[in-house]
Amino acid sequence: MVSSGAVRPRLLFTAFAVSLSGLLFGFDTAVIAGVTEALRQQFGLSAAALGVTVSSALLGTMVGAALAGVYGDRRGARAGLRLAAALYLFSGFGCAFAWSWSSLILFRIMAGVAIGASSVLAPVYLAEIAPAERRGAVVGSFQISIVVGILVAYVSNAAVGATVGAGDAWRWKLGLTALPAILFQVLLVFVPDSPRSLMLRGRREEAAQAAMLLHGHQLVDDPHPAPAATVSLSALWTEARRPAMLAIVIGALNQLTGINAILYYLNDIFAAAGFRQVSADLQAVAVGLANLVFTAVGMLLIDRLGRRPLLLAGGAAMSVLLLAATAIMLGLLPRYLMVGVLVGFIAAFATSQGAVIWVYLSEIFPARFRAAGQALGAGTIWLFDALVAALFPIAAAASPAAPFLFFALCMATQCVLVFRWFPETKGASLEQIEREMHPGARLAR
Repeated sequence: MVSSGAVRPRLLFTAFAVSLSGLLFGFDTAVIAGVTEALRQQFGLSAAALGVTVSSALLGTMVGAALAGVYGDRRGARAGLRLAAALYLFSGFGCAFAWSWSSLILFRIMAGVAIGASSVLAPVYLAEIAPAERRGAVVGSFQISIVVGILVAYVSNAAVGATVGAGDAWRWKLGLTALPAILFQVLLVFVPDSPRSLMLRGRREEAAQAAMLLHGHQLVDDPHPAPAATVSLSALWTEARRPAMLAIVIGALNQLTGINAILYYLNDIFAAAGFRQVSADLQAVAVGLANLVFTAVGMLLIDRLGRRPLLLAGGAAMSVLLLAATAIMLGLLPRYLMVGVLVGFIAAFATSQGAVIWVYLSEIFPARFRAAGQALGAGTIWLFDALVAALFPIAAAASPAAPFLFFALCMATQCVLVFRWFPETKGASLEQIEREMHPGARLAR
């Protein structure tokens, strides 16, 4: 594609509109942290049933990620994102008016399908339209939008909790997710298809028009049209084994940081550390602010330092901080330190895994497998997310310290794996990465 670093206003608007799917992603995943206790009381949930409630959306994410890979290859990312916007809207209203625990689960699964689709289609679209030297920042706008959504969820939860009666507060908290879905659907009307996607589907004239609209000039790298047949998993594994293995490893490690378990159960963690509910809501906002600030720092660093250095430094820092959280839960350190430890953990995650994950997954696959490969990586993330979210309350009930110790060991493992196996991709065009990731070739380390 284009190698110029210039970014036109239309490209900025398009990146903003598509990255708004990340805000919905973050809002819908994090909002559950503010309603766990209310749902436990409303429906009489056990620890295991609460885990099912929290992880229900994550089951939908795996379905959404899998379907989005196929749909994205056939119709393009833009069409898939419009369907995701509709699902976000219906699920928000559905959760607000849920009449039973099972209906709530159904609408949360629907939200999960939208989140899973967004996690595949938005990074692929953004990677395809971004100049090579700005790709980390452009794709990273999706992650920035996710953490903005998380912060919005925490602020919204605190505001609703302070103004709405306890009996209906959970409905308002979950229902407010429908509002940004309306804006997202409207903005997508003005978003063109990706020039690369159009070219790969043989629509050369439309691709040229989209390239002129977004970049002001024609395509430079000219990807050949992909075969019309749907990409199979066996073909993906045979022809793109190295990036597939990297996607699975980084996707699993992303959730074995413990990040989403901590975000989903943040109020419960603070309650276990001795904070009152109102105080816990405010501490959650502090964590959300740290997440936003340090994700922005990660976006500034990713195209300067590269992907590997951020993963290595962040993994080491997270391992140490998770060990500190373990010590706090064991009573070896004062519990008031938990806020500082979790803010530090969020900062380390946001500047490393948080900044890198969607960028890296969108870069490493050949054009023919880009949507399918993103689906593989995202599906791995959501599988491990669902497992961790479902098991965390059970493990924490048995031993509040055990989950943090497990996550610390996983982050130490990440440092070893990244150092030995992960290539650097900064500054290279997608076509260069595709050539160099071919079996037998190596990227610079």
